[in-house]
Amino acid sequence: SHYGRMCPIETPEGPNIGLINSLSSYARVNEFGFIETPYRKVNIETNQVTDRIDYLTADEEDSYVVAQANSVLDETGRFVDDEVLCRFRGDNTTKPKERMDYMDVSPKQVVSAATACIPFLENDDSNRALMGANMQRQAVPLMNPEAPFVGTGMDHVA
Repeated sequence: SHYGRMCPIETPEGPNIGLINSLSSYARVNEFGFIETPYRKVNIETNQVTDRIDYLTADEEDSYVVAQANSVLDETGRFVDDEVLCRFRGDNTTKPKERMDYMDVSPKQVVSAATACIPFLENDDSNRALMGANMQRQAVPLMNPEAPFVGTGMDHVA
């Protein structure tokens, strides 16, 4: 799954659509080159969402039940609802709160920094969101620009 790893919206328009992608807001690349995204660990004994953050690759995430970031918690960090909306092996489903292994850190972890700047994104048409993300990317410069992680091999010619 690319959830929380690659932004599903921010990509150039035209012939390069889908070929150039952006990392999601909280994603990082580990020492082996795999993209990881953070999750809050759920204590299995107490069924309490902890502040411990674990970064998981897509393969690691596949074996865990991950609750959504907007799941309702009480003041002690436990799930309020008996059935929690979650992801398991790439499918959105509901499972008992006792089955949760992790919880998303933020609802914005699925999109890039530029896309997260779009107000009321969930109400936008997908084409408008794409155009808005590209305009935000041009309008908000990076503080520390970096070279891309993956190149074509013809970079030295350009």
